[in-house]
Amino acid sequence: MKSFHPFVLPYKCEEAYDRKVAYFSMEFAIDQALKIYSGGLGYLAGSHMRSAYELKQNLLGIGILWKYGYYDQTRKTDKSMNVSLIEKSYSFLQRLNVKFLIVVNDHPVWVIAYYLAPGIFGTAPLFLLSTDLPENDHLAQNITHQLYHPNNEARIAAMILLGYGGAKLLDIIGYTPDIYHLNESHGLPAAFYLMQKLRSKAEVKKRMVFTTHTPEDAGNPKNNLLHLHKLSFFNTLTLEEVRNLTGVHGHEFDHSLVSLRLSKLSNAVSALHGTVSRDMWKSYSDICPIIHITNSQNKKYWADVEMQYALSREDDNHLQYRKKVMKKDLFRIVADQEGKLFDEDVFTLVWARRFAGYKRADLLLHNKKRFHDLLSQTKYPIQMIWAGKPYPYDTYAINTFNDIAMLSKQEKKLAILTGYELKLSKLLKCGADVWLNTPRVNHEASGTSGMTAAMNGAINFSTLDGWIPEFQKPMMNGFYVPLPDIRLSVDEKDNIDANNFFDMLENVILPMYYDHPNEWMKMVSQSMKDVLPFFDSDRMADEYYRKLYL
Repeated sequence: MKSFHPFVLPYKCEEAYDRKVAYFSMEFAIDQALKIYSGGLGYLAGSHMRSAYELKQNLLGIGILWKYGYYDQTRKTDKSMNVSLIEKSYSFLQRLNVKFLIVVNDHPVWVIAYYLAPGIFGTAPLFLLSTDLPENDHLAQNITHQLYHPNNEARIAAMILLGYGGAKLLDIIGYTPDIYHLNESHGLPAAFYLMQKLRSKAEVKKRMVFTTHTPEDAGNPKNNLLHLHKLSFFNTLTLEEVRNLTGVHGHEFDHSLVSLRLSKLSNAVSALHGTVSRDMWKSYSDICPIIHITNSQNKKYWADVEMQYALSREDDNHLQYRKKVMKKDLFRIVADQEGKLFDEDVFTLVWARRFAGYKRADLLLHNKKRFHDLLSQTKYPIQMIWAGKPYPYDTYAINTFNDIAMLSKQEKKLAILTGYELKLSKLLKCGADVWLNTPRVNHEASGTSGMTAAMNGAINFSTLDGWIPEFQKPMMNGFYVPLPDIRLSVDEKDNIDANNFFDMLENVILPMYYDHPNEWMKMVSQSMKDVLPFFDSDRMADEYYRKLYL
């Protein structure tokens, strides 16, 4: 055990970044070895922590040590998806000599904390909370068993632990932040801890900032105010105090809205998302300004060094050679999981991210005949890979995954992979020729997977959503499909988008790849140049200090 009081960052911080910041996030994708993340929110948090360390910022992370992680994605006997929950253990985490109580559902719950030192994975310091103790009853232990538990009360308990427990831990270790940064609204109970401590809404707002990551309902939870009060979400605050503090006078408690009311400043995660968010919240009173700081990913972690070296020498031949080597590395996973031998000389299209309805993993399958014809034609050979984790209790998303898995039995040039975590994500981005991104416009706040794909010589092919409008130069560094008429129904828009993706693939992308390889490599080089440095998380972490924290 190791004692931390008072806690001081184990490196000298740069003067420009000397404000103390505590960064609260339900998930952090730090390394393949530490399975406490599910998807994009965690990937973003992991890159933020890496850049905070590289820039020597006075920032630390507060998270939760999930005993079973999110879940392990495996297969059933017919190749459909299966969910496995396997206990994780980590020898590289230090258990701290601290143990304290929080209150959940009017019951005391013991909390301990673990520490991830900066030298392990090259990140800012990270503190992870756990209730997995024999002193706690089964329900209390269960709080930190599974990320995004299907039981709503367990998810609320995790929010209490992250926010209230995280803020209390900071006091225990003697680290008093100037800024409490909520990465999504999960850590909101930190505001109620501060209210008890400071007894002033103005003083709370002076210290709180909030990042909103999605316009989707799943990222903007709502609960019954009375139920939250019963579960001790507001700790010792009375209902009257909660209503006065939050402006919630009915029974619906909107976590994101209250986060906007209790923060001095908020940010969306792309320019387009900033516009969408300001429009989304414009009718509500007493909310803080919403700026935008575009999400980014950490170049040092994600970008292939040899590809970057070849780019710096403007050596297209070496870029092309290295891409084929990386495709071979990916295709070993395809062979292992699917029993298919993909060819590094064949155009490879990849769709890989969290399976969610608005991301439309199956968009190209809206016309199965046209999809089959595309994969079957021999003039411009194509092979396609899907990967991604649905939420383990989202039947629609799991069925989509399973439909593709069943189709992969019939289509020799189609593969769907399990285990989409950091390691496989990097292999897919390195091995893709084109990174396919198909969200319904105005639903994808940022969508950072395409950034790391571009760093590794994959061309983005996308709808005009998220970060793409800030990056895309059509026919110069990538491809996009035009916006359908907003007056059309969802089904009509989906069909138009699908046909546009097919048309662009068949008439522009594949002919360029095979018939004009020099032109293709010019686009690859331009894409790699354009994605950096703006979409490197060093820029993002710097902007957080300059625009949000100061």
